[in-house]
Amino acid sequence: MTNSIGEIRDADFLFVIGSNTSEAHPIIAMEMKRAVRRGAKLVVADPRSIWMASIAERHLKLRPGTDVWLLNAMANVIVTEELYDAAFIAESTENFEAVAAAVKDFTPEEAEIVTGIPAEDIRATAREYATTKKAGIYYTLGITEHSHGTDNVYALANLVLMTGHLGSESMGMNPLRGQNNVQGANDAGATPVYFPGYQRADDEAVVAKYEDIWGVPLSRTRGLNLNEMMKVAGKQLKGFFIMGEDIVLSEPNVSLLEEGLNKVDFLVLQDIFLNETARFADVIFPAACFAEKDGVFTNSERRVQLVRKGVEPPGEARADWEILVELARACGADWNYNSAAEIYAEMARDVPRFAGISHARIAEDGGLQWPCPTPDHPGTKFLHEGGKLLRGRGLFTAVSFRPSAEAEDTDYPLLLSTGRTLYHYNSATQTRREQGAHHKQPEAYIELHPKDAGRRGIVDGDMVTVSTRRGHIECRALLSRQVRRGCIWMPFHFAEARANLLTNDVGDAVTGTAEYKVCAAEVRKVAVEAQMNGAATMSVKPVLFRGSYYAVDGPGPGEVDEVSMAGVPPAS
Repeated sequence: MTNSIGEIRDADFLFVIGSNTSEAHPIIAMEMKRAVRRGAKLVVADPRSIWMASIAERHLKLRPGTDVWLLNAMANVIVTEELYDAAFIAESTENFEAVAAAVKDFTPEEAEIVTGIPAEDIRATAREYATTKKAGIYYTLGITEHSHGTDNVYALANLVLMTGHLGSESMGMNPLRGQNNVQGANDAGATPVYFPGYQRADDEAVVAKYEDIWGVPLSRTRGLNLNEMMKVAGKQLKGFFIMGEDIVLSEPNVSLLEEGLNKVDFLVLQDIFLNETARFADVIFPAACFAEKDGVFTNSERRVQLVRKGVEPPGEARADWEILVELARACGADWNYNSAAEIYAEMARDVPRFAGISHARIAEDGGLQWPCPTPDHPGTKFLHEGGKLLRGRGLFTAVSFRPSAEAEDTDYPLLLSTGRTLYHYNSATQTRREQGAHHKQPEAYIELHPKDAGRRGIVDGDMVTVSTRRGHIECRALLSRQVRRGCIWMPFHFAEARANLLTNDVGDAVTGTAEYKVCAAEVRKVAVEAQMNGAATMSVKPVLFRGSYYAVDGPGPGEVDEVSMAGVPPAS
């Protein structure tokens, strides 16, 4: 986020796009509710009628995958009506002329045909955003999880730059991070294109600096991103070390991934619970959870916060860094770290943006937002103050519309999107073990419009088969006008009905992020006989992990044990 969470309550205009904020980011949603109660205007752009749309001044219910048309049409209005900030553009940006020319043909009337949003709603939103000083944009995976996700982000950035909504409080460009410490993982360089602190891996000076610091030669060959790794599992990649991720639940087109995992030579899993990926593991390291270790988490607003150990880890579980240090020593590396604070200090020492942050300072200040370059720096509440952008000048990037990789057709006439719910978190490795959350949402479901259901003879509560070109699953039908006609939606938290058996693994050309949000699908009612028969009975065996026994389903056919552990509490 360019700005801070606490600034949201003082915003006068909030444009929320591709974010089911009240369910995926409920704390941030509380700040948005405060702003609306104070009188701020809220506009929500989302294919579904999410809860946030119920308190919005306007809901732009766009067709899935048409974000660039909407955003370029808004830019068209701002340019043609000269609502842009000419002074900010001249002083702080470059390449505006290219964007102004690119959006010329993206008129609101043409956008209405493509997106389904009335032209006047597009105009009204563009005018309100451009003419309100404290106007912020808030987005998340509904923008990025597309084959053209980078284009979506560029189009949003163009709106921010042309209106000058940058460098002051309660405005800016604010991506809401999807999981705990995703920001921190990226900050630490968990990506093939950056060293820690977003120092580019293709910058020879940076590479040379780290060769000197680390005392080893470094490759100049770019590594694979997550989506690329999944596609070459068992082929180019023969081994995996997986930490805190249940990839056979969270990755797209997962049946193809499982074929690859059956062929890898060695797989290590490091996690706090046994999960679906555990059935492919050769070695499992029991890790400590957040309350069992010291360290830092960095949240969406760039705030580095201290995590303190509250209890000792059970059984043989250890903090992640302790496992990695011991493994490195076993491999011959001379690693002698003694604490999480020592490790963070080494990283911060070599990253100008983090140089002023330490465990000791965070313990006193309650968290610091980077950039924080010196030990006496107070941290940065919002970025690019006074139009002084970190890269020097803000770069406008012209984008054109590219359709999603799949469109509805005769065989698959519906568009499927996936997402999160309030009661479960990501792959639900933790939340489905909690009885309260399980009671609130015990099983998978598919949302479909009553008209689409009626054409297929489906009534609310029926068991249905959802299929795409990659696979099929069975789940409960939930008739809902939250979704547009011709669209369906389902959560991806449930191992017994994995949405990611269905999703498309085609990736964005720049980031590799898969297109979870749009793929062609069909829904059919399950025969009554099949619904009555239920699932086949499977044997159960106990497994000891982190000092407790877990009930897991026994071996099934195939090259691996068909072990399903999601949502299963410890056995007594």
